[in-house]
Amino acid sequence: MSNPRYPLVLLPTPCHRLDRASAILGVELWIKRDDLTGFAGGGNKGRKLEYLIGQALADGIEVIVSCGALQSNFLRQLAAACSCAGIHAVAVVMEEPFEYGPAPFEGIGRENGNVRLDQLFGLEMVEIENNTWDHLFDEMERVASEFESRGKKVMRIPVGGSAWQGAYAFAEAAEEVREFGFDEIIFASSSGSTQVGLAYAFAGSPTKITGIACDPEPELPNDFANLAADLDAALGRSVGLQASDFHFDLGYVGDGYGIPSEAGNEALTWLARTEGILLDPVYSAKAFSAIIDRAKRDELPGKILFWHTGGVPALFADHPSGVN
Repeated sequence: MSNPRYPLVLLPTPCHRLDRASAILGVELWIKRDDLTGFAGGGNKGRKLEYLIGQALADGIEVIVSCGALQSNFLRQLAAACSCAGIHAVAVVMEEPFEYGPAPFEGIGRENGNVRLDQLFGLEMVEIENNTWDHLFDEMERVASEFESRGKKVMRIPVGGSAWQGAYAFAEAAEEVREFGFDEIIFASSSGSTQVGLAYAFAGSPTKITGIACDPEPELPNDFANLAADLDAALGRSVGLQASDFHFDLGYVGDGYGIPSEAGNEALTWLARTEGILLDPVYSAKAFSAIIDRAKRDELPGKILFWHTGGVPALFADHPSGVN
């Protein structure tokens, strides 16, 4: 298998016990610090981009086109990675996906948080007004085709970097924690490559892999299974993960994707004041709220790992629902 890698992040990221949080919650709780990758403000997407950018360079790509929400953590890191590699980055963005109902607030930050960093890294942004995923994907294809019509060699990267290369990066990342013997690994999950990679690496082991949903879409495990099949094909293996193999907990989404939840905001504040560690309000805070809730209900036996996926720059975006 040819899987070229372009180094971006400092690995392995730290993995350490949360002593005070463990004592208060009554569980043995550890944290994997992908907020400390040393690249573009941190975050798990840097791992995936090492392989996506590596493939792009091997293929002579001149333009990478992707898509996502306006305050996307992935697009921030994509912009930085493309700057490092000398590739032009273009992102089609929407303010928030409102397919599950109207937004509970009017707009989010357009000049701060990830958007400010996108601009700093030189990302070309194309914003749409019809905030649905289908329209976003259609517009991404239109933009990519337009660059191709100009004679540019274009690579399309799915939302969140959820291609098989991204899943492979997290199957590889799993080896950084295998020796610790965790009973359960818990993390924020949405587009899927993080969860697919970890589940793939730990398939057949007693370690439970639990993704806390940040997207109110119960059918996403079907997409995860398709991504796992792509990884099987790329690696010439037959792990054969099915949708039912993915533990995808929808209980902590709150009002929807990209919208901070009350429990998430409380978890964000609690961890900051307990361990001095920052979460982001959209992803990791919701995942940590699940840990707090399950600990209170005595549902976290054994040795638990919280995989911090990063996203801290989103703290500095305007989220009118409030982070107190």
